Amino acid sequence: MMRLVVFLVFSIFAAVRASGNTLVLLDHQVIRETHSKFFRYLQERGHHLTFKIADESGLHLSKYGEYLYDNLIIFAPAVEEFGGSLNVDTITQFIDEGGNVLVAGSSITGDVLREMASECGFEIDEEGAFVIDHLNYDVTDDGQHTKIVVPSTNLIDAPVIVGNADKNKPLLYQGTGILADPENPLVLPILTADSTAYSYIPEQTIKEYPHAVGKNVVLIAGLQARNNARIVVSGSLAFFSDAFFSATAQRVKDEGKTETANEEVALAISKWVFKEQGQLRVRSIKHHKLGEPTPPQAYTIMEELVYTIEIDILKDGGWVPFNADDIQLEFVRIDPFVRTTLKLKAPGKYEARFKIPDVYGVYQLVVDYDRIGYTHLYSTTQVSVRPLQHTQYERFIPSAYPYYVSAFSMMVGVFLFSFVFLHYKEDVPKTKGE
Repeated sequence: MMRLVVFLVFSIFAAVRASGNTLVLLDHQVIRETHSKFFRYLQERGHHLTFKIADESGLHLSKYGEYLYDNLIIFAPAVEEFGGSLNVDTITQFIDEGGNVLVAGSSITGDVLREMASECGFEIDEEGAFVIDHLNYDVTDDGQHTKIVVPSTNLIDAPVIVGNADKNKPLLYQGTGILADPENPLVLPILTADSTAYSYIPEQTIKEYPHAVGKNVVLIAGLQARNNARIVVSGSLAFFSDAFFSATAQRVKDEGKTETANEEVALAISKWVFKEQGQLRVRSIKHHKLGEPTPPQAYTIMEELVYTIEIDILKDGGWVPFNADDIQLEFVRIDPFVRTTLKLKAPGKYEARFKIPDVYGVYQLVVDYDRIGYTHLYSTTQVSVRPLQHTQYERFIPSAYPYYVSAFSMMVGVFLFSFVFLHYKEDVPKTKGE
C-alpha cells in the first residue's frame, strides 16, 4: 500500500512538471475570480499556477541560475513597474532562454507592458485607447462602441494555434489595439479587427490619424522566436474572462444572440503558447544504400541513397506520429544538389530515395520544416561522398568509341607510312659517262 501511495505521488509530480510551473502576475486578486474558468482549465491540464501581485516585492523568475518557472502569465495591465528583480530585461532574457509568455492588456495598459511588447515586435496603443467599431459593436455596449463583435473568420488560418472553433460563432472583444511589425517574419496576427474598426481614445475628437485602422488593427498577436519560445499579447484582458466565456453576442444590425467562441479560442491559444500544441521532434533518422541495411563509411558518387526520418508531435500530453505531405529533404554541399519531397510510408515515418550526384565531397542531409504554428524542426546529418575507385570505372565507354577508332586508325596509318617509306626505292637517272 505504501509503495502505491509513493507511486501516485511521484506520478502527480511528474504530470505537473510535464506541463511546467507557471507564474501568474495580477493587478489584484479580484482578477483571479473574474478569470477563474481560464485558470481552472490550466490547472486541469497539469499547470502548477503561482499567483502573485505584479508589483509585489520579492518577485523572481530565477534563483541560483535556474529558472523557477517555465511559463509566465501577465494579467496586470495597470502595472507601472514590476516588483522584485522582475523587469523588461529579465522577461526578455527569460524568453531568450526558451520561456513562454502570455500577456493581456486593456485600455489602461502601462508603459512597462508597452515596452515589453515593443521588444517582441508589437506596438500597443496609448493609454486610454480602445478598438472602436461603429458598425460591429454589441447591443449591450454602453454607447462608445468599444465592445465589438468580431467574426471567427478573422482568426489566423492555423488550427494548431486557434483550434477548430465554429466559424458561425463570433468573438467578443473590448480592449486596446495592437500594431504588429509587418517586416518581422516571426510575428503572427492571431486575431484582427474588421475593416470598419480603428483604435483611438473614445472621449477625444479625432484630430490625427489613428494608431491602427481596419485590418491593420491586431487584437491578439503572437510570436514564435527562433529558439521556439512563444509569446502571445492580447489587447483585451476581458477576452479571457468568465463573463466573455459565457456571454452571448449580437451585433447591433443583426437579429438574435449567438454564443461566443471566446472560451474555445482562448483555451486553444493557451495550449499553443505553453507548447502543448504544435511541438515537433525527430524520433529517429536512418540512411543507407539501396539494398543494404546499414549506412556505409562513405558513399560513392552515382549510388542510390535511401533516407528515413520519423517525426512526432505532442498531443494531449503524449507524443504521437506526425503526418504531413509537405516535408522536404535537401542534399547540401554549400548549395542543395538534390531537393525532394519526403513520402509518408507509415504514420510519422517518411522516406526519400535519390541518386547521389556525380560530384564528390562532404554533404549534409537536411530537413528544415518551418510552418505557422509548429516549432521549427531542423535536422542535419553529415555524410561523405567519394569518387569511383580505379577498379570501378568501365573499361570501354560507348561514348569514347570515336576516340578509340581514331587512335587505332592513327596506328595503322603510321605502320603503312613506315612500310612505304622503308621499302620504296626511287629510280635515280643516270648521268653521262656512266
